[in-house]
Amino acid sequence: MPDLNRLAETLAARALTVAVGESATGGLLSYLLSSAPGASRYFLGAVTAYANDAKSELLAVPDVAFAGGAVSEPVALAMARGARALFRADVAIADTGIAGPGGATDTKPVGLFFVALSARDGTETVRTLHLTGDRDHVRRAAADAALTLLAKYADALPVR
Repeated sequence: MPDLNRLAETLAARALTVAVGESATGGLLSYLLSSAPGASRYFLGAVTAYANDAKSELLAVPDVAFAGGAVSEPVALAMARGARALFRADVAIADTGIAGPGGATDTKPVGLFFVALSARDGTETVRTLHLTGDRDHVRRAAADAALTLLAKYADALPVR
């Protein structure tokens, strides 16, 4: 996981605003992102959308994104886009996955997560994760991966 204080400094130095759309991490991603002092300089808000209806209604995930199920690359990316638009942020991160112990299928095992980033400059990235461990561990690892994605994006930008 990236150092949260360093991430906060990086986001503030680049004058980036951030939003979050999360599902299986259940608010953990938002909690971690807002835990550094001065988070109000960059963190605009979050939506924790567990149900598909919430993803659709609050984050504007289109029905077509659900064709492969809620735990999919298109849904993760649509959630990031929706959070960015909802909060008018420079960048948004999102996650969807199967934290377990239930909910798995033959094609979507416990630990399958998708984390996404959508930025105003057109940058969009989705990572597929195959995590192991108990529910708490896979949720934490997914949140760490999303924050790492954000940190790498922010680190590549010039200081404003």
